[in-house]
Amino acid sequence: MGALAANENVRKLIPYVAGKPVEEVERELGITNIVKLASNESPLGPSPRALEAARRALENVRMYPEGSCHVLREKLSAHLGVPQQALMFGNGSDDLIHCLGLVFLQAGDEVVTGSPTFVRYEAAATLAGARYVEVPLRNYTYDLEALADAFTDRTRLVFVANPNNPTGTSNSAAEVDRLLQRLPERALLVLDEAYYEYVERTDYPDAIKSALEGKRVVVLRTFSKIHALAGLRVGYGIASEEIVGYVDQVREPFNVNSVAQYAAAASVDDVDHLQQSKSVNAAGKKQFYAAFDQLRLTHARSDANFVYVDLGRDASVVAEALLRKGVIIRSGRLMGNSTCARVTIGTAQENERFIQALSEVLS
Repeated sequence: MGALAANENVRKLIPYVAGKPVEEVERELGITNIVKLASNESPLGPSPRALEAARRALENVRMYPEGSCHVLREKLSAHLGVPQQALMFGNGSDDLIHCLGLVFLQAGDEVVTGSPTFVRYEAAATLAGARYVEVPLRNYTYDLEALADAFTDRTRLVFVANPNNPTGTSNSAAEVDRLLQRLPERALLVLDEAYYEYVERTDYPDAIKSALEGKRVVVLRTFSKIHALAGLRVGYGIASEEIVGYVDQVREPFNVNSVAQYAAAASVDDVDHLQQSKSVNAAGKKQFYAAFDQLRLTHARSDANFVYVDLGRDASVVAEALLRKGVIIRSGRLMGNSTCARVTIGTAQENERFIQALSEVLS
């Protein structure tokens, strides 16, 4: 394009590849009654309270939303026991990842993280012209000691997905504490806790406490997973008032729409719905573990709403065969491992449909 050529860092970006939508599969293959277990969406859907709040909010969509997310800010502040000024909001938590890159990264800086992990960390580094340092997982889990060994005086952002996407594994409080002790003076630890509500381990770190104590920690969470509001796009972060202030300077005005704000605030109150979602997920994990053991497939123990499984063959081929049986999963080829797949936990019936289809494909 000559003089119109895009910024060099933009040209290096790899566009995010989303999981196949149900509608697309219906159009392409003429299949109905499709089970989508590819995008870590909640099978139970949102809280009825959230849906009602969204309907009410629709009546005022001619007006711009509150830029400060006031109602949601008050609700989360009380629910989490954090000061309102410690909260920041984004159009999904990946919006906040992007903002953190804008605030803290310059050309020549380093972003350190595990591999495979959530792809948006690399996008933040690439856009800034920062070096992206990937440390291989150990036993499907972030190796935080190896991560610390990779630190240099150029390390600026350290991303730890806890639990990790795509493997579902998590790190303990002791591991995270040791990582913090080795964090370089100019670096910031970003703990991405998109799936924290599903965690069952008892030694999970209290990352919010670390952030509020003034440690160089940012905690990211989302309403897309257990709250089942992925289509509304609302995420939030907890950090020092200084960091929140910087993110506010670079985020887009009105970056969280009004429907999302009110639906998310209402969802926080529906404890019963969240507990039901967690129970369905726990039961589904056991379903998957038993099936994978029977099929002699290696898999990771998950603290999220999906399970990472090694199919022992080209996962893209298996995923395509499952697609033709009306089941959508996420091939690990897109996440750096050609034989692995990430399978979202659905309802008991959806899980059984996948297990039966997988057994047929593998045989």
